[in-house]
This record gives sequence, structure tokens and C-alpha cells, in this order.
Amino acid sequence: MKIVDIKTKVISIKLNKTFKTALRSLDKMENIIVEILTDTGITGYGAAAPTEVITGDTKKSIIGGIEYIKKHLINKDIRNFEDIMVTLNRCIEGNTSAKAAVDIGLYDLYGKLYKAPVYKLLGGYRNKLTTDITISINSPEEMAKDSQHAVNNGFNYLKIKVGKDANMDVIRMQAIRKAVGDNVNLLIDANQGFEPKEAVRVIRRMEESDIKINLVEQPVYAKDLEGLRYVTNNVNVPVVADESTFSPIDAMKVINMRAVDMINIKLMKTGGIYNALKLITIAEVNDIDCMVGSMMESKIGVNAAAHFAASRSNIVHVDLDVPLLCCEEYINGGITYNKNNIFLQAEDGFGITINN
Repeated sequence: MKIVDIKTKVISIKLNKTFKTALRSLDKMENIIVEILTDTGITGYGAAAPTEVITGDTKKSIIGGIEYIKKHLINKDIRNFEDIMVTLNRCIEGNTSAKAAVDIGLYDLYGKLYKAPVYKLLGGYRNKLTTDITISINSPEEMAKDSQHAVNNGFNYLKIKVGKDANMDVIRMQAIRKAVGDNVNLLIDANQGFEPKEAVRVIRRMEESDIKINLVEQPVYAKDLEGLRYVTNNVNVPVVADESTFSPIDAMKVINMRAVDMINIKLMKTGGIYNALKLITIAEVNDIDCMVGSMMESKIGVNAAAHFAASRSNIVHVDLDVPLLCCEEYINGGITYNKNNIFLQAEDGFGITINN
């Protein structure tokens, strides 16, 4: 099974509601779809999400990166998978989203070659996941209403976006906790929105207000690892690194510094599954649990992240709700949702097809 061509196209998907974080606001999301064609007639599908404020990758840079990668992969045989992955990761620096799109398509082909779902090839730990759902930054009243709606729809873990106004964030969380009651788990995600001391003050106020926060994700600027460690050492709530941890090397830094309690792995940051497996192994040998999330990605990317999440035992939290936030879906097959549960398919590879 040799690669004969790699094609790209851009899709645009409308969201049910404006997605708002401390970093950006979106009414729709654009994704770059990758089709890896082989001499057997079998196609592998991958995708990437431009997330300029996090990965630095734009639509044009992703397409350009994939075109550059393509030159190095033509005529490569999927049976020589390690050789392909080494070539993919060495042929260009950075461009993690472009690499991830190609990586996902290659793993799709790998599963199809050996006639197995990808999560089975990666470890096959489970075939069902439970995801949280994201609540965007809005007024306390609107966020409380959105949270109650999510709980009524079967979600018992909410990921609350904060980080734009520390004092208002406490009011937001108080309103949400009052609306959903004490039995719903709440994670807050500041998307780098706080200064270290500010983050500690805000989190302590939430602790003292008996809001009962389960996790705090990326409270400070991504490159401020000392600030991240300061927050971790001065609050009782477990702290998760997201934007601070792209690569296996990044994971080693935050772990060696004891800067966080958990790591959020996203394929657009790692450059795909190949490097995500290295990162999670580093976490595992250091007794660090992980969560798996995504950018604002199409079902192709989220589907691949779900397969990765289902393959390993030290992935203890999943944030893969983006398909539920979309008005329409461009992708057929793959994972299915029933309220907060994600079920993996039994088809070969990632089990997806694309509407033309």
C-alpha cells in the first residue's frame, strides 16, 4: 500500500452557539481535510484545525505545510510505518497541525491495512468514553442557564471557560454551581487568562465559596512554567497543563519541575498520534494522569483523538465535545454520541467517510 497523492480541501462548519474563551470567539470553524491516496485505491482521511492563538497555525500555513510534507511521503509504503513517521516528523519543523492532519490520515490507512480499528492497534483499552461539555464565557445568568441545559441533556462534567475577568469569574461559578447543584463536576479553563498570583486568589476564593472545582486548566500564560508551578503549589485543586505542553519534551519539563498535576493532550499540539503516544508514555512512567481534548475540530480530528484516548489507561478525563457544538456534520461514520457517552466503531481504521 504505497502513497500516490495527498490532497487537501477546506470545509466550514457552523456552530450551534458562539464559542467564547479568554482567547477568541467563533461562530463557525474552518478545518483542512486531508485525503491520502494509495495505489490500492484505499484512502486515508485526516484533518487539521487552524488555531492561530494556540498553535500559531493558520489555514494557509497548514495547507502549505501539507504540500511540503507531501513531497517527502510520495511512494512511501504504509507497511513501513515507522519510516513514514520518522520522515513526517523530521522533514519540517513546527507545523504541528499540518503534521497532525497527515498523521491521522496515515493511521487511518494503517488500520485499514491491518483490518482493525485504530484504537485496537494502539492498545484497545476500552471502546467507550465519557466526555465533558464546554460552557462558553458569557454573563453569569446565561452561563448558569447553559449549564443547567447541559445537565438536563445528560452531562455530569462541565468545562467552564473563564479568564477574562477574575472577579466576574467567581460570580459566574457561583451562579453555575447554584444552578446545577452539588453532584455535577466542574472544571474551569482559563486559557492562560490569569497572572499567577491572580489565579491563586481566584481559585482560593472559589474554594472558600464552596463551589467545588474538580480541575483547573491552564490558568496562566503558556510559557510561564514557574507561574504554573506557583499556582499548582498554592491551591488544593489539581492543575492541568494545556497550552504549556505540546511535545514530549514539554511534558518532561513540566513533570520535572512538578509544575502540574495533569496534562491535556491534543493531537494538533503534538503533531498527531505518533508523538502523543510518546508524551503519554512519559506521563505514565512519572505517575501523571492525562486528559485528551481537541481544538475546534471536525469529527475527523475528534474521532482520531477518541481512538487515542480509548487506547490507554492513564487517560482519565476526556474533553471531546466539539461535534455536539456543531449545526451540521460533514463527516459520516466514526464515533457516535449518546448524551455524554462516546462509542467507538468496529470498522477498520477510523471508520469514516466524507460527504463530497
